[in-house]
Amino acid sequence: MWLTNSSIGRKVIMSVTGLALILFLTFHGCMNVVALFSREGYNWVCEMLGANWYAVAATAGLGVLVLLHFVYAIILTLQNQKARGNSKYAVTDRPAKVEWASQNMFVLGLIVILGMGLHLYNFWAKMMLVELLHTQGAAAVYATDGYYWIEQTFSCPVYSVLYLVWLCALWFHLNHGFWSAFQTLGASGKIWLSRLQCIGLVYSTIVIAMFAAVVIKFQFAALFCGQACGAACAN
Repeated sequence: MWLTNSSIGRKVIMSVTGLALILFLTFHGCMNVVALFSREGYNWVCEMLGANWYAVAATAGLGVLVLLHFVYAIILTLQNQKARGNSKYAVTDRPAKVEWASQNMFVLGLIVILGMGLHLYNFWAKMMLVELLHTQGAAAVYATDGYYWIEQTFSCPVYSVLYLVWLCALWFHLNHGFWSAFQTLGASGKIWLSRLQCIGLVYSTIVIAMFAAVVIKFQFAALFCGQACGAACAN
């Protein structure tokens, strides 16, 4: 089958799975923004997306997309290294402003995968997994309290810094991957390429900003709360 046996087919799979993951990140980012304004609203969303069959099915589908994207990234990287020596990511007409990102897409992808692992540990394992395993006790109490876990996670400066580094790598990955995916799917030419690069820059910045705003807001809230509590204890 040409989708799996040819270089073009593999790039198509990379592009389609990549665009699907961008759509997921857009939804996830919009969901997270709710936490900036309402604890009740965010927890309602978390409850709706708990261990319901549709949420579990969507999570399984997301896992398949990530696996396909990552596996084919490895295949293409090895293929490109074999064919072009030091080249690590095959694209055409690389503009100078994205040269660094295009040459380091696989490394950026690894950072993204590691960040996903951290994210799954901090949130999915303490929420959906707890519900799926029917865990009792304190863990079950907070299984649908996503706001609580956001507060707990981003009150730690180490986690906040790690997440911001992850989001920075994700921004580079999205910024390049957006227009590269459309180019692979046929949106070529200097006019449309420059337009897609501009759209990708704006779109990826907005998506990542939604995630970063949550990290920064709760980190500053934790710092302020710590100072306020310290002053109250001193009095």
